[in-house]
Amino acid sequence: MIRLSFSQACAHVDRLHRHHKKPQGHMWSHGVLNEHRRLCGVAIVGRPVARSFDDGLTVEVTRVATDGTPNACSALYGAAWNKAKVDHWRAITYTQDGESGASLRAAGWRLVAELDPRRGWDTPSRRRSDRGTDGVRRQLWEKARVDAPPFPDLADLRHEIRHEIQCPGCGNYFTPHTGPGRPARNCSDTCRKRTSRRRAKTAA
Repeated sequence: MIRLSFSQACAHVDRLHRHHKKPQGHMWSHGVLNEHRRLCGVAIVGRPVARSFDDGLTVEVTRVATDGTPNACSALYGAAWNKAKVDHWRAITYTQDGESGASLRAAGWRLVAELDPRRGWDTPSRRRSDRGTDGVRRQLWEKARVDAPPFPDLADLRHEIRHEIQCPGCGNYFTPHTGPGRPARNCSDTCRKRTSRRRAKTAA
């Protein structure tokens, strides 16, 4: 296993990855060599993309790309965890629908959740561009230390995995309109009035 710069890892991702673009940044990147001492795969590890996981104790394997060399993916995931567990409780990563996850299982990772497709990471509260995974069902995986705290409640991640916001009037989630004017904060006029009355009562 060798250490790589971010630019070196991104160049390999651009050349080999089937559907992902390079990420915005990293904490570290590493590569695996084949029997001929040639680079055959890379992994990029960074802060979690979902803000609910970005607690300073969790890292995310944001990219893994190989040229198909057997066991290269498992070696990359294993090396990512060996480095992460020194200073972090947990590591997470995602696979897309249709990927078996065999490399993750071989490296000791566990499947946490099946996530429904979303239109993209771009949300009203945080604007972001398409990184090549929008509209695809995904699987969330983790590898954690034995003394790690329990996995976060997936209900808390709803705003991260759905293109919706929560209505303060009724608590339901809804998709805000994208047309002109101020973005809606409530799902209906009734809830807007209810929220206004609640706010006025609190201020009184």
